[in-house]
Amino acid sequence: MLDRRTLLALLSSTFVAPKMALAAAPLEITWDDLIPSGVPYSEIIGEGERDENNDLWNPIYDANGIKLNENLDGAYIRMPGFVVPFDLNSQGVTDFMLVPYLGACIHTPPPPANQLVLVRAATPWPGDQPWEPVWVTGVMRTRLQSTKLGETGYSIAADEMEIYVW
Repeated sequence: MLDRRTLLALLSSTFVAPKMALAAAPLEITWDDLIPSGVPYSEIIGEGERDENNDLWNPIYDANGIKLNENLDGAYIRMPGFVVPFDLNSQGVTDFMLVPYLGACIHTPPPPANQLVLVRAATPWPGDQPWEPVWVTGVMRTRLQSTKLGETGYSIAADEMEIYVW
């Protein structure tokens, strides 16, 4: 028969061990991994129209643009991207959009929802580096959300960030 102390140690290890395993080895993903298998990227962007006044192409995303890779829900991941801050203060940036290319959502219309990631960082990213490409590591969730910059399909609770070195 197990004594109380041994039983508590065993029970607590069932909750701690999986988190330690996740923290040890994040799954490294790319932007293509955000698109569900069987949905070619070329099928995400439907028709569009040219904005003559602003010299822009405004794509119209079809239903494939909001299809999410549900296998990533709850996964501990690491992925690269560019930071588009919602708010920048003296401590840096904690809430931002992670985008696949520089200028997305700022100089061009936003990519489809399954190519935008809402990030909440545990530690502020320095304010002097908001446009640098970064690696973001944390737990990913799949859920459509509206932000002031566009519809997102994913979110990450980031516990680690670092400069992406080419």
